[in-house]
Formats: sequence, structure tokens, C-alpha cells
Amino acid sequence: MSRRCELTGKGPMTGNNVSHANNKTKRRFLPNLNDVTLMSEALGRPVKLRISAAALRTVDHRGGIDAFLAKAKDVELSANALKIKKEIAKLQATA
Repeated sequence: MSRRCELTGKGPMTGNNVSHANNKTKRRFLPNLNDVTLMSEALGRPVKLRISAAALRTVDHRGGIDAFLAKAKDVELSANALKIKKEIAKLQATA
């Protein structure tokens, strides 16, 4: 499982640990990823994703996973999230 958010594409970053003596050693900043189950109103079923805590707040702010995926860029989404987005778009097009 990669350390990448399925909705925002946020991944590990690098930087330095800086000691009191100003010695610098490499370190990694990992995203705060959580396994969550979000309810899709359009699909009528739960959707399991591994997303960052910041993405979870954004999903709530935009009004749910359906609204978030409608505005999201396809480049940032994982293959799983892109599949869900296309399912939702297909259902909304027929309705």
C-alpha cells in the first residue's frame, strides 16, 4: 500500500532534521492517512478509501464524497477513486 492520498494525491515529502548544533540529517514527512468508509448518496452504498485527514475535512466541507469527486481533477485521483467518480457520473447522467 503506497503512502499516497487517494483523493488529493498528497504523498511523502523530504526535509531536514536540524539539531541544536545546526547539523542537518535527511528525514521524511509522511501524510496523515486514514482508512475511511464514506457513504455515497448517488451510489447508495459505502465506499472505502485511504485518504489524508485534510482530504476528509475537505470532503465534509464540500458536502460529501459525491460533490468532492465531481469537482476533483482526474490527475490527482487514484484508479479506485476515478472508477467511483465515473460510476457516479454515469448514474447522474441517466437520472
